Amino acid sequence: MAIVIQSYRPEHEPAVEEFNRRLQAAADPNLVFYKTSAPQWLPKVGDHLLYNEYFIAVDAGIVRGAYALKHERVFVPGQGEIAVACYHHPLSEGIVNRTYAAVGALMVRDALLRQPLLYALGMGGYDHPLPKMLKALGSSLALLPFFFKIVHPSRFLKEMQALRTSAPRRLLMHIGAATGLGWLALRGAQNVKRARWTRSEGVDVSRVPEFSDWADPLWLQAREQYRMAAVRDSATLRRLYPAADRHFTRLRIQRNQTDIGWAVVGERRKDSKYGSMTVGSIVDCWASPEDAIAVIEAATRELEAQKVDLIVSNQSHLAWGHALERCGFFKGPSNFIFAASKKYAEALHPFAENCRTFHITRADGDGLPRNF
Repeated sequence: MAIVIQSYRPEHEPAVEEFNRRLQAAADPNLVFYKTSAPQWLPKVGDHLLYNEYFIAVDAGIVRGAYALKHERVFVPGQGEIAVACYHHPLSEGIVNRTYAAVGALMVRDALLRQPLLYALGMGGYDHPLPKMLKALGSSLALLPFFFKIVHPSRFLKEMQALRTSAPRRLLMHIGAATGLGWLALRGAQNVKRARWTRSEGVDVSRVPEFSDWADPLWLQAREQYRMAAVRDSATLRRLYPAADRHFTRLRIQRNQTDIGWAVVGERRKDSKYGSMTVGSIVDCWASPEDAIAVIEAATRELEAQKVDLIVSNQSHLAWGHALERCGFFKGPSNFIFAASKKYAEALHPFAENCRTFHITRADGDGLPRNF
């Protein structure tokens, strides 16, 4: 096996299509790499530092693996803005054919040569192959908290398939929904969490069609207060959330006519574990830690006004997690992992101690445009 890893070009598209067919036929119909070599999301444009590029692992003209890199910059106090890359959408024929079991490790090593400050995000839990491989190659891993708020308890009890995993559980949730006892219990628990919380005063929230120059001072004022944060200046925000993308709602939050933060919210794509519920997500947000509660409150109220049944969010920073809990969110089991390569973890040293002060949201990594 003489595997060569190279850039994905238009002439490779038929071979990638065949690669996808083999994976789908032998494993999962959802196992597909990008059909076109030119990224539809975050293509390379001019000298912009935020972009995607794709690579393929080729064996005698046959594609045996593929992966993507999302190039971006993060801010680390004392070091300034540094270039990093997110390793995402890795697929290997080793999933279905043990002859190619080594392809996955070859691709990770190739990505590390291209960008030693490499990270991955999500990955489904510590027991999955990619986080195991990254740990074996020296990466540092941290589990990022998951939070949820039940807006319509009866719908939640009827539709939350991830909890209806046994006949007794299904019966209990059915009784709770039918009698209203479940509604009372869930609503009461959320009210207890909010009992000591006072609604933010003097806060105005407005929807904006896009992020403009007003967002830049917010980025500059708050970035030193996080041990690490992906760059969120106005130019980057317009790349991530272009005005033409109507799926997102962009919120500008002010206190006494002074900007204090922003949030991006949207409806999550359908997922069988949520049944037929409409699930909203606090996709992204920014402010100084002391203003996190005002921003989370604004985002929550917007999603409630959009009639969602459930609101979810992943937030790494302690202040943002605290803000979510103060606004009635529960902390749930998480499978959302941040893995930093050895070189990247060195830039964030001490990693285990600092990870609770990173600013990482569901929008980081490959979390957009709908994968949140």
